[in-house]
Amino acid sequence: MAPRLHGKGHHHKIPRNFCYGCGPDNKEGLQLKFVYNPERHSMVAKVRLRARYTGPPGHAHGGVIATVLDEAMGKVMKIHNVIALTSRMEIQYLKPVPLNTPLIAEGKPKSHRGRRYWTVAEIRNHEGLVLARSRGLFVQIDPMAKFGKHLEKMLKRVGKNIKD
Repeated sequence: MAPRLHGKGHHHKIPRNFCYGCGPDNKEGLQLKFVYNPERHSMVAKVRLRARYTGPPGHAHGGVIATVLDEAMGKVMKIHNVIALTSRMEIQYLKPVPLNTPLIAEGKPKSHRGRRYWTVAEIRNHEGLVLARSRGLFVQIDPMAKFGKHLEKMLKRVGKNIKD
């Protein structure tokens, strides 16, 4: 049975989302869009890294690869219906990640205990070869306690009440 994926906390469609990894309003960002794959119990995004993300010639910068993996693992929190932030992340760069090539980023849950959630992610090419992978620990937070003042300021600027 597929989990119910809802819009709590930072998953709300908020005006002016400038998240570097997934924000549609950040034109310099990655604008990743993850969807739930019920067969694999994972969050998956199609990715194509443009030239602005260059590291070695023709390939993506390691920091951008880390961002994609972090987003993939972070989106796994939707499966758990929690808001959590990255506490720890380990990355293995296995092969150079080419630019302007169709890629798949996938994040999967591993386990959780209390407020701690362990996840894994990988970036694959169109042939299924794993180019980079990660594992991470995410810690559940109360988004209003952590970011409520920032959300209130942002919503006031666009004329909305935070309780809407």
